[in-house]
Amino acid sequence: MRKADLVSIISEKTGVAKVDVLVSLETFFTEVKETLGSGENVYVRGFGSFIIKKRAKKIGRHIKKNKAIEIPEHYIPSFKPAKVFVDQVKTNVSELPSS
Repeated sequence: MRKADLVSIISEKTGVAKVDVLVSLETFFTEVKETLGSGENVYVRGFGSFIIKKRAKKIGRHIKKNKAIEIPEHYIPSFKPAKVFVDQVKTNVSELPSS
């Protein structure tokens, strides 16, 4: 599913214009990015958490030059789904016919 598909589905189910749904969705994405960028996590009850994870420094390898390089400690965004969300996906996917 793409963002355009999501906008269409939400618009159909709520009766809100697609433009308004798109603006709301884009605003949500922007706020999540800005909040994570400021070092704060975002918690959406029943859906999941957008969190910041710390990656420790490590030694990597530059393949073309065959040299070891140090990758510094850094932070990455991550999503941790809520237990209710995980359980719902497990239930719904297990009911699908095997292919």
